[in-house]
Amino acid sequence: FKLFNTTLKAVVSTQSTGQRLGGTVIQLSPSESSLLKGESVEDTVRNIQGYCDIMVMRHPEPGKVKHSARYVTKPLINGGDGVGEHPTQALLDVFTIREEIGTVNGITVTMVGDLKHGRTVHSLARLLTLYNVKLQYVSPPELRMPEEITKYVAEKGIKQDVFSDLHGAMPTTDVLYVTRIQKERFPSPEAYEKDSYLITPETLIKAKSGMIVMHPLPRVNEICVEIDADPRAAYFRQAENGVYIRMALLAMLLGKC
Repeated sequence: FKLFNTTLKAVVSTQSTGQRLGGTVIQLSPSESSLLKGESVEDTVRNIQGYCDIMVMRHPEPGKVKHSARYVTKPLINGGDGVGEHPTQALLDVFTIREEIGTVNGITVTMVGDLKHGRTVHSLARLLTLYNVKLQYVSPPELRMPEEITKYVAEKGIKQDVFSDLHGAMPTTDVLYVTRIQKERFPSPEAYEKDSYLITPETLIKAKSGMIVMHPLPRVNEICVEIDADPRAAYFRQAENGVYIRMALLAMLLGKC
């Protein structure tokens, strides 16, 4: 396996996945590659495929992983491409919903936070169009879900609602999917504090007893640590599910199942 990544959580997750399947994971970061010498990404992946059976690549530029896949014959998994997509996260998210609630059909999924730059919600919204769901979006006006995504979802016949705060969305929510809002997305610290969507025990007072709270992690302060003890807090179980889903994906791509 060859991993092109720079985040600790993703690195550990992929290493755990590969090692549990009996493989060896080789970590490659841009600072250690020939990219610093001016080598193109296309040439880099061409070279790397000769040293491995499968590759996982993360890149800050949307669409770059898909573009790079055209230059290789080995399987290349998108581990996240900037503000674009994160397909494997969406797979583990849907698996988590099914494990926690029992079904993905007939539910309302509320996505809250930075929906504009959050690649996880972009992929999840697209994947959920395969099911009978309703989507609700809660975010600051400047961080709303991109029109490209909402148009795609609408074309699939999925109902969507937009809320300015959580109060109106919570009573009907079955899955609360929280994303991190970064301070740098706001013009001032005051604007960040005003528009941050903090999930507290009080937030869940009007929530369903059988709903769940999810988060792709890492979190900063968008979910209070007091929520961790609530059985509806599914985000750490969600993270663990990522190992099983990625193990299944690797095994399938390698013809082991």
